[in-house]
Amino acid sequence: MTSKLAPCIKLSNGQQMPVVGLGTWRSYENEAEQAVKDAIDIGYRHIDTAFVYENEHEVGRAIKAKIAEGKVKREDIFVVTKLGGIHHDPQIVEHACRKSLSNLDLDYIDLYLMHFPVGQVYKGDDNVHGSGELSDTDYVDTWKAMEKLVDLGLVKGLGISNFNAAQTERILQNCRIRPVVNQVECHPALNQKKLIEFSRQKDIVITAYAPLARPKPAQKWPAFLYDETAQDLAKRYNRTPAQICLRYLIQLGTIVIPKSVRKERIAENFDCFDFELSPEDMQLMDRYNSNTRLIPFTGMSHHKYFPFNTEF
Repeated sequence: MTSKLAPCIKLSNGQQMPVVGLGTWRSYENEAEQAVKDAIDIGYRHIDTAFVYENEHEVGRAIKAKIAEGKVKREDIFVVTKLGGIHHDPQIVEHACRKSLSNLDLDYIDLYLMHFPVGQVYKGDDNVHGSGELSDTDYVDTWKAMEKLVDLGLVKGLGISNFNAAQTERILQNCRIRPVVNQVECHPALNQKKLIEFSRQKDIVITAYAPLARPKPAQKWPAFLYDETAQDLAKRYNRTPAQICLRYLIQLGTIVIPKSVRKERIAENFDCFDFELSPEDMQLMDRYNSNTRLIPFTGMSHHKYFPFNTEF
């Protein structure tokens, strides 16, 4: 029941990345596998996971199943995964990538991101979330080790995640292979317009994670999904508030990766790229921006490479 496919953004290395992907954070075990299968049936061709999500196996199984069915070919699917914080030591970057490839049961990764600029001390792969002990490894050294993964054919493109503008600039000044994407928290309450503009000038695309800000329906939160303005906008466009929100982020120039494990919601989130918000309505959505960060990573805030102590 494939409907349409999402349009793609051409990255600076020539790769084509679909503007809507399926996020899988906190999608566990069978849930993740079924969500990815449903997403591929609906038309998603971009799947986002990470070593630290502990669901690469399930994501890989779902992709394999859909390839076996003849629904898609491997080259149709844009797979994103991420280098875990415990794997920042340049000596273990290749090991970490091969571990993810093994988990996914794939020959290559389309886009491999450094999940966070701050690393953790490595105490074995099973210690996925780290011991709380942060490492002093320079993310530039980690990046240089990641570049070798492209040379080896293990990954097609490289990117960063949760990096601020100054850190992005430092990578650009010291790299051989440029980052093509920076994946950051981005939703109407944290619209990241300054970082999006900075990144555009550097030919880096922003991927918006938590684009719906992890709604709490019982509390009617966040406002941009539940208040009167959101309801009026949705009525006017004959869409849901979530679709309006995702469309807003796409028009800002981001790629969105809403997460859901419910098939009807996965389908609803996908249906956001064949209409357009007027400039006035984009400005209306801009008003929700309050620089509210949902995922502050406060346990790392004292580290010299912590990214969120600057404006953007």
